[in-house]
Amino acid sequence: MGKPTGFLDFDRSDNAADQPLERIKNYNEFHQPLSDECRKAQAARCMNCGVPFCQNGKPIHGMISGCPLNNLIPEWNDLLYHDHKEQALKRLLMTNNFPEFTSRVCPALCEKACTCGLNGDAVTVKENENAIIEFGFENGLIKPEIPKVRSGKHVSVIGSGPAGLAAADTLNKRGHVVTVYERSDRVGGLLMYGIPNMKLEKSVIARRVEIMKAEGVKFVTNADVGHNVSANEILSKSDAVILACGSSNPRDIKADGRDAEGIYFAVDFLKATTKSLLDSALADDKYISAEGKNVVIIGGGDTGNDCVGTCVRHGCSSVVQLEMMPKLPDERAENNPWPEYPRVCKNDYGQEEAAAVFGSDPRRYCTTVKEFIKDGENKLCAVKTVRLEFVKDGETGRMIPKESEGSEEVIPCELCLIAAGFLGAQGYVAEAFGVELNSRSNVNTENGKFGTNVEKVFAAGDMHIGQSLVVRAIREGRDAAKEADEYLMGYTNL
Repeated sequence: MGKPTGFLDFDRSDNAADQPLERIKNYNEFHQPLSDECRKAQAARCMNCGVPFCQNGKPIHGMISGCPLNNLIPEWNDLLYHDHKEQALKRLLMTNNFPEFTSRVCPALCEKACTCGLNGDAVTVKENENAIIEFGFENGLIKPEIPKVRSGKHVSVIGSGPAGLAAADTLNKRGHVVTVYERSDRVGGLLMYGIPNMKLEKSVIARRVEIMKAEGVKFVTNADVGHNVSANEILSKSDAVILACGSSNPRDIKADGRDAEGIYFAVDFLKATTKSLLDSALADDKYISAEGKNVVIIGGGDTGNDCVGTCVRHGCSSVVQLEMMPKLPDERAENNPWPEYPRVCKNDYGQEEAAAVFGSDPRRYCTTVKEFIKDGENKLCAVKTVRLEFVKDGETGRMIPKESEGSEEVIPCELCLIAAGFLGAQGYVAEAFGVELNSRSNVNTENGKFGTNVEKVFAAGDMHIGQSLVVRAIREGRDAAKEADEYLMGYTNL
């Protein structure tokens, strides 16, 4: 432990964020790093616990507590405090292929399980991680590491999201020849087109991809396996295949008027904005614009929040975010003790920005859409919402939603975005490889395993476990790579 009394001597201090009305003028990341001295003080707050829950990464009552990658958090916090940044970087990279991604977009499960958070504020683990990895890039310490020996085995990875990239990076460093197939025009999958620039600038992805290319990983874009690229051809030239295509089948909203023009899935909306931003700084108008429109977003999660922030930047006239569930408490409830993941209300950047522009939080809880209202040209002009009450089902004991009588409301709306989650993988890739799906539309494997019913074909990430976090996808990619390596070599040292 660097400073035994650090958690008593120093208060938590977060990276400062630009003010909402200022940062909505662009699509850039908007947090400013602390000085080196302040960062060292934040690292000193780490207690080096005898049982560091921050790096546990195991489910407690159905929710992950601590880092799924088992990052060596107390170790690199201690090194950061002592100004041994190079050693801290080495310890960080032992467990995490891409700290530059997780330190930007992860909800910091580590901090939610931090012992300091039991009676005060958690350690700034996520920002400490970002400081370490960015120090590495700024000082030329992150550079291509070309394998000295190649195995002669070829692995094809389908999908270049966090799971696919992690599997490719791990297997390439092991000495296998790796080719990654991506159906979009840019590498990154969810990281590229599912997460807005404000949370993850795309130059961060490009920086890492260039390093992987220099290390020998081959990337093939616009390669939609199962459509314009043959799965049989990939199988014939590969010693192993890893499917990491994500959970990209969006959940729809079934309501009268669903065929109205002006209703889009959130993933299509976010992708269109990011692609246009990268292609032309939005000058090509090839995106779904919220400018001057009343917007309703269905879904209260991270994707819904990203839509709020993006619509505000477009210049929408108003934005309402509908959440079917009740508002979570502002602080932990007694039945949600540390170190469980805290089920508390989070005020994210999009909601902050909407409140700054329009004067109030855009969220409406216990509310859903009952009808999409169209004008004479089949264009969306309003939505009819209804309040929900949750009542206990007599047979199952579960709380189920029931419409509250007389609570219907019509909200003006020319653009509606559905951010209601995902129902599993799009089946055509699995079908092309002959891979079985389970009842949740995820690739079917033995519990804790990654091998599919098809010889030499493995699955990882959201396609394997369902919609989850970037940090879990990276862990999935690493673990699938280990199993594939053992299949290829008869043993593994990963």
